[in-house]
Order: sequence, then C-alpha cells, then structure tokens
Amino acid sequence: MIALLKSERVKLKHQHLLTILLVGPLLSLFIGLINPMVKHMDEFNPWLVTLMFVNLPYALLFLPLATGILAGIICRYEHLAGGWKQLVALPVKRYQIYLSKFLMIVLLVLVMQLVYGVVIFMTGVINQFNEPFPFEQILSFILLGWLATFPMIALQLFASMHWRSFAVSFTMNIFFTIPSILAINSERFGPFYPWAQPFFMMYPSENSLGFSLISIQQMILVTGVSFLVFFLMGIISFHRKNI
Repeated sequence: MIALLKSERVKLKHQHLLTILLVGPLLSLFIGLINPMVKHMDEFNPWLVTLMFVNLPYALLFLPLATGILAGIICRYEHLAGGWKQLVALPVKRYQIYLSKFLMIVLLVLVMQLVYGVVIFMTGVINQFNEPFPFEQILSFILLGWLATFPMIALQLFASMHWRSFAVSFTMNIFFTIPSILAINSERFGPFYPWAQPFFMMYPSENSLGFSLISIQQMILVTGVSFLVFFLMGIISFHRKNI
C-alpha cells in the first residue's frame, strides 16, 4: 500500500496541484477581506463571523469542485495509453489500487483544508481582530469539513475511474454541487444531501454564534452512511470492471 501511495505521488508531480489546492483558500481570503459585515458584528466572535461568511463560497463551491478535479487528475494517468492494464497487472489487489487513490485524494484535501485554516488566521491578522484566535474551534471545523468530503470523494473517484473523459466526471460533480446551494435552505432535504455536508460541518454552532443548523450526530450519520454506500459501490465496480 505504501508503494502504491508513493507511485500515486510520483504521477501527480506535474499536475499543477499547488494551484488547485491554493485557488479556493486564496479566493476565500479575498472574500474575507472585502466583506464589510465581518467588522460590524461586534457582539459575536470576529473569527467565527469570518468563518461563517467565507464558508459559503468555499464549503459549497470551491471545496466540492476541487475534490472532483483531484479525482479526475488522479485517474488521468491510467486513462492514457492503457495505464489501467499495466496497473492491474501488478501483484496488488484491485481494492488496494482503489484505496490508494482514495487515500491520496483524502490527503490532498486535508492539505487544502489546513491551508484554508491558515487563510482564516491571515484574514483576522490583516483585519486586526482583538479576540484571540480560537484555534481548537477552527481546527474542529476544518477536520469535520474534511471528513464531510469523504462521500463525495468516493463517488467522484468512482466516476473518474469509470469514465475516460474528464469532462463527464467533472460535469457530474457540478451537477451535484449546484443543488447544494438550494439544499442548505431546506430543513427537510438539506441535512441529507451529501454535497451540503461540508458546509454544515464547518458552520459555527450554537455555542459560538447563537444559532445552529443541524445536530452533529445527524451530520455524522448522513456522512457515514453515504460514504459507506459510495465507497463500496466504487470498490465493487472497479473489482468487476473489464479492463
């Protein structure tokens, strides 16, 4: 498994990953700096207010789209010149191949989330917030948002491995991402929509800003079940795939 992960890292050397991992957080930094509301909500913690406003474009759009792009990139090498046949000819199980690709995307998304945490800190420093940086709270939001991406990563990896065309898998990602903007406004459907889970997971709770969206237990249940379904679907499909 370690050898497979190292192999995936080598394949990604010339794929402009740094740009993909930085564009979402840096755009979020710009949004956090120009949003006048951040400086005019004195009754709340300014760090969490910043997180609340910046999460809207980042967790709903940038993060889901980035996971789809990463899934497409990590399968691109195998779609060229019969790469899948060479890969499955190695003395490794197919589930190990799938798992190594999934773990690589997960690690890259974690890096992106940590960069996003640095962006929140930079926003506060530039805006000269007087409150101390709530490190533990921000870190918990970042890690919960990271966990919430697991179902969409699993589904997008399945699509990227199944279809040779990057456009097909990316279009599917957009198809599922856009409705999340409507889903977060629905108390009935929002809590059960996987693409909306990163936003819900990273949204400040009632203990920080005075209000909450849905319970953490419900979010973990929805994320866990959808991840299990999509992950098993991907492994079974790849195991049966005629290469």
